[in-house]
Amino acid sequence: MSRSIGDRIRKKLREAEGYLDLDLPRHSLRILESRTEWPGLQFEACLIKGEALRRLNRFREAIGPLETAASLRPSDSGVALALGWCYKRTNRLAQAIDSLETARRNHPDNALLHYNLACYWSLAGNLSRAMDELHSALELEPDLRNRLADEPDFHQLRGNPDFDRLLMGSAPRK
Repeated sequence: MSRSIGDRIRKKLREAEGYLDLDLPRHSLRILESRTEWPGLQFEACLIKGEALRRLNRFREAIGPLETAASLRPSDSGVALALGWCYKRTNRLAQAIDSLETARRNHPDNALLHYNLACYWSLAGNLSRAMDELHSALELEPDLRNRLADEPDFHQLRGNPDFDRLLMGSAPRK
């Protein structure tokens, strides 16, 4: 591929990413769907397409490109979070948990991975695992505590004394 063609392809992909940054996912999709291949940029194209579809609440459609992106960069935490989000919303909770568990092993200091795992474990009814992940998330990023009261995924944790202490602002356990 000549340099000028490669530059044009990169420019188009940056344009698609820019539209996504501006919260214009339809414009982003239009650009991404104008090509069948993105030589050398398949990961980026799949991630942007999956994210655009996710933002449009087209979760089932988003899974394909996100799974491709995950296969190209299995340790990317952003892909895992987006994929988990889509799995959860397509009633594939076990796959959401698996996706984030794998990413957490590669990124043990990523508070959002722990927080989302706490949500998914809570929904799955494993309250002990949910609390463990929630404590880890809050140790890493205490400001996440501000989300607890409004998080519907923690419905099953409400009334748990440990969870209630977190809501009241007590420090997470060590």
